[in-house]
Amino acid sequence: EPVDVRDFVTLKAFVDRGVAELGRLDVVVANAGTINGIAPMWEITELQFQDQLDINITGVWKTIKSTVPHLLRQGDGGSIILTGSVSGLAAELHLGHYVASKHGVNGIMRALAAELAPHRIRVNSVNPTNVNTPMIDNDFLNGIFAGGKIDATQHDALPALQEMNALPIPFVEPRDISNAVLYLASAASRYVTGTAVVVDGGAMSPFKLPHEAAIRN
Repeated sequence: EPVDVRDFVTLKAFVDRGVAELGRLDVVVANAGTINGIAPMWEITELQFQDQLDINITGVWKTIKSTVPHLLRQGDGGSIILTGSVSGLAAELHLGHYVASKHGVNGIMRALAAELAPHRIRVNSVNPTNVNTPMIDNDFLNGIFAGGKIDATQHDALPALQEMNALPIPFVEPRDISNAVLYLASAASRYVTGTAVVVDGGAMSPFKLPHEAAIRN
C-alpha cells in the first residue's frame, strides 16, 4: 500500500495498523527518497529544494516519529536503518539540494543513535554509490552521462558512470544495498550503531587510477 512519507497522519495510521495486524515491530527501514532536478545550487527552484527536503529529510523524521514509540513500548530494542548516499558524505556537483538532504539523513542517524542507545535500539545508515535502478537508468540521466547524446541508453552512460567508482563497475545492484540492510537489521550487527555504512565501489576513495576503458577513450 503506497503511503506518502510527507503525510504524517496517514503514515502513522499505516504503521499503527501494521503493528496491530502483525503484533510487533522490530526493524524500521526509511528508504523513501527522490532526486528532482539537476542544476547549480543557485538555479534550483524553491519548489525543487523544498520537495527534496520534505521527502528526503522530513519524510525520514516522520517515519521515525511514526515507528520509534512502538519500539520503545515493546522494550526489546530494535534496528533502524536510514538510506543515505555517498552524496550525504561528500560534495556532488549540481545536486546541492540532494546533497543537503542526504547530509541531513546522516545527521538524523547520528543524533537518533545517541538518543536511542540506552533503549538498545540501534540506528545506522546505508550510503550507496549509483544503484542500478530507474533513479539513474532513465532517458534524462543517460543523456547527461553520455555527454548530451540524443536518445542515449544506459549502455552509452556506462563509461562515465564507471569513472565515478574505484572498482571497475558503473554501479552497484539493488541486492548489494539489500544485503547491507539485512546485516544492519540482524543480530550479526548487534553492537553496530551510529555508523554510516558505505556501499560505494570505492567512490569515496580519495585516489583512483584511471580505468582502462577511460584510458582507451
